[in-house]
Amino acid sequence: MASYLVEPVDRLPFGTPDKSRRYATERYPGAAGLNWYGSDPTLGFLLRRHLGAEGLEWAAPYLEDAGALMAGPISEHAEETDRNPPRLERYDRWGRDVSRIVMPPSFEAARSELVARSFTRPEFAEEARAAGADPAVMAAAWHYLLYQADIGMGCALGTGGDMVVLMAERFAPEDVRERVREIFAAGMFSGEAAQMFTERSGGSDLGALETTATPDGDAWRLNGLKWFASNANGSAFVVLAKPEGAADGVRGISPFLVLRERRDGSRNGIRIRRLKDKLGTRSVASAEVEFADAEAFLLAPDPRGTGDGRGLARMMTLTNGARLAIAMMGLGCARRALVESVCYARSREAFGAPLIDQPLMRRKLAELVVEVEAAQAMVFDATLDPGLRLAPALVKLRAARLGVTAASDAIEIHGGNGYIEQWPVARILRDAQVNPIWEGGDNILCLDVRRAMVKEAAHEPFLDRLAAAVDQAPPGDEATADLVRGRIDDLRKAITALSGLDPVTAEARLFPLARFMCDVYAAALLLEQAGWERRELGTDRKALVARLYADAHLADHGPLRGIDRPAEDLDRFDDLLAGALAL
Repeated sequence: MASYLVEPVDRLPFGTPDKSRRYATERYPGAAGLNWYGSDPTLGFLLRRHLGAEGLEWAAPYLEDAGALMAGPISEHAEETDRNPPRLERYDRWGRDVSRIVMPPSFEAARSELVARSFTRPEFAEEARAAGADPAVMAAAWHYLLYQADIGMGCALGTGGDMVVLMAERFAPEDVRERVREIFAAGMFSGEAAQMFTERSGGSDLGALETTATPDGDAWRLNGLKWFASNANGSAFVVLAKPEGAADGVRGISPFLVLRERRDGSRNGIRIRRLKDKLGTRSVASAEVEFADAEAFLLAPDPRGTGDGRGLARMMTLTNGARLAIAMMGLGCARRALVESVCYARSREAFGAPLIDQPLMRRKLAELVVEVEAAQAMVFDATLDPGLRLAPALVKLRAARLGVTAASDAIEIHGGNGYIEQWPVARILRDAQVNPIWEGGDNILCLDVRRAMVKEAAHEPFLDRLAAAVDQAPPGDEATADLVRGRIDDLRKAITALSGLDPVTAEARLFPLARFMCDVYAAALLLEQAGWERRELGTDRKALVARLYADAHLADHGPLRGIDRPAEDLDRFDDLLAGALAL
């Protein structure tokens, strides 16, 4: 026979009103109770800088609406979809292979609202342009807000839609181009695009792929298996394959367009073997996809019937845009982790005071604020000024990793509650873990940095950009500016030294070099932002952030490791926090 407590637990002998107040549920609303635009002064700062006062005044109502949408319905739908992910109906009742992915109602509801209210819609972009608000800035803000709710939905809505349209318009037959226009009539953010590169041989060594393309009139027939294909329920796919007769290896690869339906309206030769049972990002349907004589169209010049040998290079150029999108996803995870951490630390009490008043917690939260704003500076700079060749790889390397570490910190701040799936930070960590993998892990990004430096001398404009940013530092922060300038000089010396190393050692040293580049890039951008803030707004909070970041990443703290240095992060904690989160 079951036994029960004689008294309810809230009337135990050692219970007190003070103790019970500490676990009152209404005291822990978390980030979902906020407007993610209105509560984010750092986003307002960036938009004021990039849109101007008049542009931001026009944009503010839309941003408020987006902030409420992401923090409310989209966040709620994301939690439900995570618990009830997509499922595969492989066969119909007659045993025919239909390979149908059934998305949960929560996903469909979120997609409907996002597509209808997206800042990437063509009509919204035109309206923004007419009002003097740069559509690219508005789109960046939209994705930043969305990715705090659900990075999987960002992928599911088709981050590769612009790639599909651009390449189809350039290379596909006219009737196929028209079909692609119809598919993306609602804008690139319509959830219809996907990239299919990865095979059983691995995702990074693309030269080893096995999918084969055979000419068939002005079309091709694709046969092969893609081992990890995200957004497999889309309608238009860019697929890498090797045309028959092409060289085996990287130069033999060409990109192909594959649509869900053939030209004649019949189902294309696309079979879904199974959905992936993933750690996170469950709102995007990832699958193993088999092509069986699938109708496809070569997205490249075709002088010899086998492409031009530059298929992979062309795809890697477009991949830089995807890397920036993933960097924004990492930033979104980090920002959400920060907000959840601050909200929890304000409410939770321990040792007679709120967690947020404890010195060690203040140190951790100050560190999170500085790191998130440094990554924010990099991601927005690279996204809004895409001409810097090294930036996509470096920004993804830093922001994707920060999403993981910030989410891990958030779980620690929440204690045991953070490890429970009913609290939001567990999902944030599971989702964030994919960002360092998507579009190339850290090692692949480092190799891309080396390739760009060797083949294009891409480090020269990068170093020039850093120097120009530091030149905008505010007066009164000469010490920080001099520190960053000195590190720019050191970075140039490090790049020169790398070229003199033996090949094996040089490759192993690419990772610390790339991290060094990230550190100096972020510090320089923060100084540039601080200079603008001083000139335009007359305030100095970004200068504080720049000093703290440079001190943490670039300063030499000596044998005491900086333990004896001034605690500006604690002395000005309230200023630091108020500029990061408005409650």
